[in-house]
Amino acid sequence: MTHWVRFAIGERIGFGTLEAGIIRHHEGSMFDGAVPTGERLSLAAVRLLSPCVPSKMICLWNNFHALAARLGVAEPAEPLYLLKAPSAFLATGEPIRRPASYDGRIVYEGELGIVIGSRCSMATEAGAAACIFGYTCVNDVTAADIIEKDPTFAQWARAKSFDTFGPFGPLIATGLDPAAFTVRTVLNGHARQSYPVSDMIFPPAQLISRISHDMTLMPGDIIACGTSIGVGAIKDRDNTIDVVIDGIGTLSNTLTQ
Repeated sequence: MTHWVRFAIGERIGFGTLEAGIIRHHEGSMFDGAVPTGERLSLAAVRLLSPCVPSKMICLWNNFHALAARLGVAEPAEPLYLLKAPSAFLATGEPIRRPASYDGRIVYEGELGIVIGSRCSMATEAGAAACIFGYTCVNDVTAADIIEKDPTFAQWARAKSFDTFGPFGPLIATGLDPAAFTVRTVLNGHARQSYPVSDMIFPPAQLISRISHDMTLMPGDIIACGTSIGVGAIKDRDNTIDVVIDGIGTLSNTLTQ
């Protein structure tokens, strides 16, 4: 298992592997031929950035058996998804900002994120599995009241793509079996979600394979696997939201006005 991070220290931006609070700096590409430089940095001395720079984040809808049953909707025959704008991406520790144009409900969705490590197009499931670099935590933040605001058009992309509505991190974990993961979401210290990744309708390799037949996936792209039971609003008085996956870590952000 390896933990990869991106960091800033002053004006400098770098990446490396994290172990026991120490970052081993690397050069080159995180996804292809990263080379250690020998430099070591204390985690406490840097600011963590989003652990990669995706060209897109693909967000799944209705991808867990338990949630489909709770909602009383049919399980989909193929993955249902939308795209979140790259301008929404946010690192752990950075504030989620309420849009000035919106005063409705802002909803958290704790999710597992798959990080693509190599170009992937028209892949078989075996080929898709080989394209997985690792996994991260995602909070698929949503301006829930916008989705059905216009009865003629469901505004999913707008509701999920406000600036700062795409937190992910704090790192990318490689060498792990996602089927053993549990996603936990904690709102202001109180547990709100706790669900097994093994309940996914479309598991990671199948998701990647199917999506790769629709669009080419690039190194650093993220597939947010969808959420399960327990989604709720981030209120002004309960505004710190943590997404926790053992083996990956804690993605922590606070809603600000």
